[in-house]
Amino acid sequence: MYYYHIYFNNDKKEVKRNFLNKNENVEKIKIIIDFQIKSFERLFERCKCIEYIYFKKFCRNNVTNMNYMFSRCSSLKELNISNFNTNKVTNIEYMFDECSSLKDLNLSNFNTNNATDMSHMFYHCSSLEELNLSNFKINNVTNMSYMFSRCFSLKEINKSF
Repeated sequence: MYYYHIYFNNDKKEVKRNFLNKNENVEKIKIIIDFQIKSFERLFERCKCIEYIYFKKFCRNNVTNMNYMFSRCSSLKELNISNFNTNKVTNIEYMFDECSSLKDLNLSNFNTNNATDMSHMFYHCSSLEELNLSNFKINNVTNMSYMFSRCFSLKEINKSF
């Protein structure tokens, strides 16, 4: 089993552990991820207190699973994943499920050539207004069920598939 090493930084101390309490006043989180990890499944799932996530570096090329990665991050307003390497990712089901405060999402660099499951990917992203999926490739996808279900504010989807 692999572990995520999460460092919670505030100006006074740095604490290493695998959870974040709701009442803590934390502004930055440093996540050190073992290079052998191939799955980010449920990495931020149910992190309801996080409003902004910006990945400074993200060059993992061995990751194959990102399902439920940001699922139920209901307070998440801004998510910068523009430098994600998703070349080998096959499973992205429920990835942004119930990110109900997210209005914008840049997926222009997302490589979905190897993706097989996109079901519920944006399920209940009720504030999401538009999506640019023009780079998405769905040749290998076998499941796209409920991909945009309950996306009540979604007005435009730019797609090439």
